[in-house]
Amino acid sequence: MTAPDTFDEHFTDPQLDPAVWTTSYLPAWSSRAAAAATYTVEPDGLHLSIPPEQPLWCPDLHEGRLRVSAVQSGNWSGPLGSTRGQQPFREGLTVREVQPTVLGWTPHFGRVEVECSARIGPRSMFSAWMVGIEDVPTRCGEICLVEVFGDAVGADGAAVGSGIHPFRDPVLTEEFSADQLTIDVSMPHRYTVDWRPGRVEFFVDGVATRVCYQAPDYPMQLILGVFDFPDHRSAVAGVAPTPELVVHRVRGSGHSSG
Repeated sequence: MTAPDTFDEHFTDPQLDPAVWTTSYLPAWSSRAAAAATYTVEPDGLHLSIPPEQPLWCPDLHEGRLRVSAVQSGNWSGPLGSTRGQQPFREGLTVREVQPTVLGWTPHFGRVEVECSARIGPRSMFSAWMVGIEDVPTRCGEICLVEVFGDAVGADGAAVGSGIHPFRDPVLTEEFSADQLTIDVSMPHRYTVDWRPGRVEFFVDGVATRVCYQAPDYPMQLILGVFDFPDHRSAVAGVAPTPELVVHRVRGSGHSSG
């Protein structure tokens, strides 16, 4: 990381910096070990993958079987047994493992760009999104830079999701769609947002794709992940292809909350 108001991650070191990246997905609801990502850092960037032996994520809590390899630029939790944590995915969740507060990169407005490529099958997906750190429960809205499901990828392009999810933020409204773009997601592309007070503009490879005239007004963290859904209708007996997200670079500007 460079100066507090800028961020430029090339993923050149063999291990991710623990002062910036938490390499487990929402670990308060399970544990850092149980939610750990499978990843390597190679010359072309961060490789997040889901090999066949990777265990299910929160198998006793999540509705529908799910496997995840994700990293996030912020992490914290409340005390053991409390309901204070990030992105609760159902009612009644309580903290199973207390998390240290690590706010590696949590901008408040600015430009965020993720350059990535992905190899996904019909039962997998990849995504990059900003989400409120939820130091206050209502500061939880999401800006999704990109979300692509494998069953929405075809020879002529892919349905590329982007937009805003309010979750429990009463100021925001749902404004999200997956629009068909003539891109090959297995090749590197730049997914960017220009996030300003009251406005978020979205870009793919420098071309504007949409504008939302609303915006979260609090610090947010970045999450990068690849997901596998074993119960998808395309699932068949045997070993599924290994989905992989390669993050080549993350760049941003904003104001750090730390």
